[in-house]
Amino acid sequence: MAATPDLPQVPQPVARVVLDVPLAHLDRPFEYAVPAELAPAAVPGTRVKVRFAGKDVSGFVIARTDVPEHTGKLTRLRRVVSPEPVLTPAVLAAARTIADHYAGSLADVLRLAVPPRHAGAEKALDAKDAPHRQRPTVGKSVAWQRYPAGDAFLHRVATGDAPAASWLAAPTVDPVLDWPAALAEAAHAALAGDRGALIVVPDHRDLDRLEAAVVGELGDGQHVRLTAEQGPQARYTAWLKVLRGHVRCVIGTRAAAWAPVRDLGLLACWDDGDDLLAEPRSPYPQTREVLRVRAVRERAALLLGGFARSVPVQAWLESGAVRDVSTRTSPANVPRVVVAGDEREVERAGAAAHSHLPPVAWSTAHAALADGPVLVQVPRRGYLPTLRCGQCRQVARCPECHGPLGLPAPTAPATCRWCAREATPWRCPDCYATSLRAAVIGARRTAEELGRAFPGTPVIRSGAGEVLGSVGAQPRLVIATPGAEPVAETGYAATLLLDAWALLDRAALDAGEETVRRWLAAAALTRAASDGGAVVICGAAPGVTLAPVEAVARWAPATFAERELAARRELDLPPAAWMTLLTGELADLEAFAAATRHAVHDDVPLETLGPMPAPGGQPGTALLLRTSRDHADAAARAVSAARAIRSARKLPGTVTVRVEPSGAYL
Repeated sequence: MAATPDLPQVPQPVARVVLDVPLAHLDRPFEYAVPAELAPAAVPGTRVKVRFAGKDVSGFVIARTDVPEHTGKLTRLRRVVSPEPVLTPAVLAAARTIADHYAGSLADVLRLAVPPRHAGAEKALDAKDAPHRQRPTVGKSVAWQRYPAGDAFLHRVATGDAPAASWLAAPTVDPVLDWPAALAEAAHAALAGDRGALIVVPDHRDLDRLEAAVVGELGDGQHVRLTAEQGPQARYTAWLKVLRGHVRCVIGTRAAAWAPVRDLGLLACWDDGDDLLAEPRSPYPQTREVLRVRAVRERAALLLGGFARSVPVQAWLESGAVRDVSTRTSPANVPRVVVAGDEREVERAGAAAHSHLPPVAWSTAHAALADGPVLVQVPRRGYLPTLRCGQCRQVARCPECHGPLGLPAPTAPATCRWCAREATPWRCPDCYATSLRAAVIGARRTAEELGRAFPGTPVIRSGAGEVLGSVGAQPRLVIATPGAEPVAETGYAATLLLDAWALLDRAALDAGEETVRRWLAAAALTRAASDGGAVVICGAAPGVTLAPVEAVARWAPATFAERELAARRELDLPPAAWMTLLTGELADLEAFAAATRHAVHDDVPLETLGPMPAPGGQPGTALLLRTSRDHADAAARAVSAARAIRSARKLPGTVTVRVEPSGAYL
């Protein structure tokens, strides 16, 4: 079709551009004329500079057309930043779906999906010849032999099928059978089928273990590592290698979920319930959902693994969206789990059975230290992170901001954990007492106590600021906070899970789910019962049957996920219901909720819950919007419309919107 007289005389003279502008009412493509000198380079997917509202604005060309929809004169593109088509159609489509799902803007999602350009990386990679990529042959799996459906899953991946699976990994201290080896074999199957593989893990320590397994399975040079912690040039270089097809296997943390892998055949995620896989920037997408959307759109296999199963994955399992590829675990193949404080121990030890380190934990650790290292998981970092009044036992709070007081060191004064002010002198506002006592024992104080309880035994710590990746097989005590447990060379001889109540008593919807996930992750580093491995849970409420404690004691994460989902269905809580968390000033929240109700259809019941204090000690107020899961898409569109109205009217104040917030925010 011939171009109109007002447009440049070039093929497809109209460029549709998505602007890097986060304003909700501008979340749509804009049309620009393509000058003749820019026509060859301004292909879909390239970065461009355009004039918008009197300023130079960055954007992406998403399409070229012959005839504009706009009836007036079009502004011309200013320049093409790089001829590299960095935004692929598959990533663009997934980004649009995620933006709609989380009631966000496409610009915000693209900022997460496409890393910033680094000109030096482009030039350096242009100067190199593309490496010869070898297609591996189908190999015999080893790690998947323990799972009845393992070979069938790998076969479907290798033959171009797109199975979606939930995988409960069986614990082992043998690296040939452990989860990194299983994920590496799954990637091998995808590459053997001439397709790509993308594997996401929560943190760099998991990534180091996975990378060692991938190199052992595929060899050197067959994958790239992609994380947000890489320098700009290293990250962009790795990303370009994937974009250009130099490699087709990507491993990384949350940032790797958007990697533009060609002919994607497998998307895998380890420990999808980890909060590190929830994006902290708007629109706050969860990596699990990003991978699911990409798997559906690109007809790729999806594998969601872990020692525990998240409740959202359990909902997908019951709906048929994913299938189970797990196996039954024999009691001999998992560590023996003991719950301290039962009736028999109380009869023997009296009140000491409920102490910070009960006799059964001490005796288990003492016997295990003769054969290897002992892991001690402490749920709080620091020295004494929480203090109480010594007389009335109320939580001690800062007189300035009312934040909780803690003791950072043995000789340090009580300090507020929010504003860092020293609370000296301190007086209880309820009983006027001035004495303080410990409410929670931190990792540093625990290390001191255990050093005295086990004289002559080396004590090392792994936590914030000093996270260890691994430890040797020598007898020692390893004190770690949840998520920072190092891997022992031959597995831990025993594991102590201290202060169980501190995890179970968290005021969050996912307290039980998170507790099971953290405990099983630590217990999985322990030797099996057949090799003498034992786990002791200390500090659980005596005389009460707690579902998380029972799930770990029986090693039954699937049963726990089923019961947790059933309970949430009864209470109409996520993921059984759709929910959005709004935080800000109360007047702004009420206006936003009213705009959302006005935008939603009459047949969509939208319930408002609150107001309530903002979660996590944040300033401001919170409101919850809730509807049934069947009306989730309509409700998300209504929230998007309310954001657009607020943005267009330039209303003062800030309303933060989290669609489907994680349990930590509820």
